[in-house]
Amino acid sequence: MTAQPSRGPLVHDILGRSDYAIIGDIVDPGSKVLDLGCGEGELLAWLVSNKTVQARGVELNGPRVQRAIARGVSVYQGDIEQGLADYPDTAFDYVVLSQTLQETMRPLNVLREMLRVGRHGIVAFPNFGHWRVRWSHLVSGSSPRTPLFPHTWYDSPNIHFLTVQDFIDLAGKEGWTIERGIFLAGSRQVRSMPNLLAEVAVFQFRK
Repeated sequence: MTAQPSRGPLVHDILGRSDYAIIGDIVDPGSKVLDLGCGEGELLAWLVSNKTVQARGVELNGPRVQRAIARGVSVYQGDIEQGLADYPDTAFDYVVLSQTLQETMRPLNVLREMLRVGRHGIVAFPNFGHWRVRWSHLVSGSSPRTPLFPHTWYDSPNIHFLTVQDFIDLAGKEGWTIERGIFLAGSRQVRSMPNLLAEVAVFQFRK
């Protein structure tokens, strides 16, 4: 199988990640941003420095929280599936969930909470519908292993595999409005057939 992405513009990266660059372009200067599963706070620190946002983060891993705080960003240790109850409705302009949705136990609840506490949600995730994943599964008869999904089935952090089309279908079912959908293959945007050709999807959505 030799499908190739429809060539779009080259996407720059932030901190070595094209999805961060897309998120950085989306977020308005001076806005209030909550980053869920923020790791060591790299994206938040960039947004503070370059977009002067009011930044908050939630991260489960204690050492990562400490390193994020050392970067000068406000992060607290908590489970994103249980840690948003203390936030009032529409407390943030943007709630970001990048490369973490597929690792959550209850992704729908997380997405609903994102849209409760934020005016806009921004979610980025690897696309399980990409042709290499389909081809790997077809040829091997085993759980797919590709550069996008390199883990064996028993040690993968990914527990919910979703595709571009899955998210679009869910948004329609929930009555959410997809404001932007940006699709990446490596460092280039995918212009056509993103469910087949995109490696990573970035969606901005709202109620």
